[in-house]
Amino acid sequence: MTTAMARETFEIPDAAERLLADAGPFAAAAAALARHPAPFAVICGRGSSGHAGVYLRYLIETRLGIVVSHTAPSVVTNYRKSSAMRGALFVVISQSGRSPDLVAATEAARESGALTLALVNVTASPVAEAAQLVVPLHAGPELAVAATKSVVSSMLAGARLVAEIAGDAELSGALVRSPERLRAALALDWQGWREALPQARAAFVAARGYGFGPAREIALKLSETLRLPALGYSAAELRHGPRAAIDRDTPVLALRQHDATAETVDGLVDDLRAAGESVFLAGGERSALPWIGDDHPACDPVAMLVPAYLAIERAARAMGLDPDSPPFLKKVTETL
Repeated sequence: MTTAMARETFEIPDAAERLLADAGPFAAAAAALARHPAPFAVICGRGSSGHAGVYLRYLIETRLGIVVSHTAPSVVTNYRKSSAMRGALFVVISQSGRSPDLVAATEAARESGALTLALVNVTASPVAEAAQLVVPLHAGPELAVAATKSVVSSMLAGARLVAEIAGDAELSGALVRSPERLRAALALDWQGWREALPQARAAFVAARGYGFGPAREIALKLSETLRLPALGYSAAELRHGPRAAIDRDTPVLALRQHDATAETVDGLVDDLRAAGESVFLAGGERSALPWIGDDHPACDPVAMLVPAYLAIERAARAMGLDPDSPPFLKKVTETL
């Protein structure tokens, strides 16, 4: 049986090509910010889109050098308060563009004087209409309730946006290579980690920096698709208090990119291996899971989502679960 989740994961490289080929929206955003440089940025998104926002936060702070805040839509919708955002860059990330709280938060940010930009898969949507600038994700329709290709597109859109604003030729070049690397990642079978999941009582995903958003995204997919309690942690934090919750029945997936954060991830993996815990490293020369080889540290963790999604989909089928329709999950989260 071929599931929608599997089919849509295999569509990720084509979606990435469509996104990156549409240069106009990125150029428009960069031009707007060149005219009115933002003193800070605010990111708004929930669930998988929120994880894309975590990824974008690291890109903005490391590549643009401005501070980033994550805003909670409930500040506007429940507490009826607006924040002072004059001159800020407000980025809302949404797959459907129809979540009422994201619409309200975007409208409030615009009214407060922020430059509002939507990364959205459905451009004919209320969120897109509320924003001044729109970057289409070009992921195409998603039938599986748990998003895959739109999440990868959201992260790549954030990277493309930052590369354009910063004039970062190195990151831009890595993005050009990313569709082919995503295609290569489709051939990776993270069998060892996949086979550890059905027997697990909980799971952890660890990373740092650019990998933290993808780590949290993988943890979410474990919880909603496999009904497995899972948490995404900073590799630095997981070596301290939360380490007490790890044993052989709680597999740890560690994502490693080749940058200044690698030492911390390596240290966590070494500690867990020495203690005989169930740990699986992705990335780097010591990768225990099949990997396509390191490239740009900002792009590699996004490519790691592909084999993780495929492993979770296969584990779900092996457990007799439907990865396309997790219980209690809706395509559009209607929250106010």
